[in-house]
Amino acid sequence: MRLAVVGAGAVGRAVADLAGEYGHDVVALADSSSAAVGEGVDVEAALATKDDTGRVGEHDPEAALEADYDVLVEATPTTLGSAEPGFGHVVSALERDRHVVLANKGPVAERYDDVRAAERESAGSVRFEATVGGAIPVLSTIADAGPGQVTAARGVLNGTANFILTRMAAEGLDYEHVLAEAQDLGVAEADPSFDVEGTDAALKCVILANVLGDGGYTLDDADVTGITDVPGEALELAAEDGRTIRLIGEVVGDRVRVGPRLIPEHGTLAVSGTRNIVQLETNHAGRLNVSGRGAGGPETATAVFSDVGRLPPLE
Repeated sequence: MRLAVVGAGAVGRAVADLAGEYGHDVVALADSSSAAVGEGVDVEAALATKDDTGRVGEHDPEAALEADYDVLVEATPTTLGSAEPGFGHVVSALERDRHVVLANKGPVAERYDDVRAAERESAGSVRFEATVGGAIPVLSTIADAGPGQVTAARGVLNGTANFILTRMAAEGLDYEHVLAEAQDLGVAEADPSFDVEGTDAALKCVILANVLGDGGYTLDDADVTGITDVPGEALELAAEDGRTIRLIGEVVGDRVRVGPRLIPEHGTLAVSGTRNIVQLETNHAGRLNVSGRGAGGPETATAVFSDVGRLPPLE
C-alpha cells in the first residue's frame, strides 16, 4: 500500500520508519508545518531534516493530503470537541475514496457518527485499532467476537497513570514524588493532565462504547475521575487488605466511566508499570483478557500496520 503519514510525532515517525519492513511505500510524510512528498519518500532523510530544522520537507502540509496514496495514516495529536484537524483529514481522504487508518483518537471519540457517515459515502474504509491500547489487539478481538456479543469492557488503559499508581504502592511514595520521577523517565509528559486526570483513558473507553453500541458517544458522556487526589495512605490501607488501586475504565451497558478502583492486589487487572489490559465480557466465550504495551511509537505502529493489512484493495 502507498501510505501518506500525517503527523510526525512518535507514532507517525515510527510508521514512516517501519513501513518498508511491512511492505508498504511512504509517498507523503507531513508534520504541522511541512511535508515531504514523492513516489518514494526518503524517510530517513526526511526525519533527519525534521531533527535538524523542525521541518520534514519543502512542501506545505496540505500537499500530503493531495498525494497519490492508498491509505492516509492520521497520527496528529488528539484534540477534543471538533477533533480538528484530524477529522478534516479523515473527510478529505474519504472524499477521494481513499482508506484511513487512525492513531488519533479524536475523530472516533468525539465525532464517531460523522466519521461513519462520511465512510458510507466513500469507497474507502476507516480503521482505528491503534486508538485503543497501543499494540494490544482490542478492537480486532471485539470484531472477531462480534460487537453484539460483548456485554462489557473494562481495564487499565493509561500507562502513565498505571506507572504512577504502581510506584506509589510499591515504594510508599506520594503522588507528586512519583509524578516527578515519571516525568524524569519520560513516562509522563511535562503537562501530564491528559493522562493523570483520566481524559486519555476516557477517550479510549468512549471509542469502545461507540464500537460496541454503534455510535452515539462522546467524551461528554463519560464519568471521569483521575488519580491526582489518590493519597499514598489509601494504597497502604488497600495493601493491608490484599488489594491495590488502579485507574479503571469501563463500558457497561450505556455507561462509560473512568476512575480509581480497589482491585485484588494479584488480580488480572493489577498490571504493573506502563502495561495496559482490557477485559471483555462476552455472551458465549466468557471473559477475554488482552494485555500488552499500551503506548510507544513502534508499539502503536504495529497496530497501524495490522489495520493496513486488513484493508481491501482500492478499485
